[in-house]
Amino acid sequence: MKKLAMTLLTCLALLQVNAADVEWLTDLSKAQTKAKAEKKLVMLDFTGSDWCGWCIKLHKEVFSQPEFIEYAGKNLVAVEVDFPRNKKLSDAQKAANDALAKKYKIEGYPTIIVLDADGKKLGELGYESSPKTFIAKLEKLKGK
Repeated sequence: MKKLAMTLLTCLALLQVNAADVEWLTDLSKAQTKAKAEKKLVMLDFTGSDWCGWCIKLHKEVFSQPEFIEYAGKNLVAVEVDFPRNKKLSDAQKAANDALAKKYKIEGYPTIIVLDADGKKLGELGYESSPKTFIAKLEKLKGK
């Protein structure tokens, strides 16, 4: 009986960890305000969330992993700049995303733009297959 109870508690704990996720904003100005208040970086994820294979892999292999979720909670304000094919976005959101893509000269997906809280571009990243590698690259940009 004790083994069963411990197994159930362990499963519940794991479910709670997995339930925590990166909070993805869609408004850059709100993200910058939050980043300033919390002294964090802004990470813009230019993605085709429902059709881009590398974008889907990046979310699965990096952004949804506990190591990255913990890092993001302490260091990042995440912004999804999505260009879906099947998911509907409001006209205002489409226009905002298009303007950001033009501003940062996005040529492919996924493209990750990292900004400081004041909006200064610190660097650009792409697909990485592990949270450890992705975080190391973010830390390198953070040190600039």
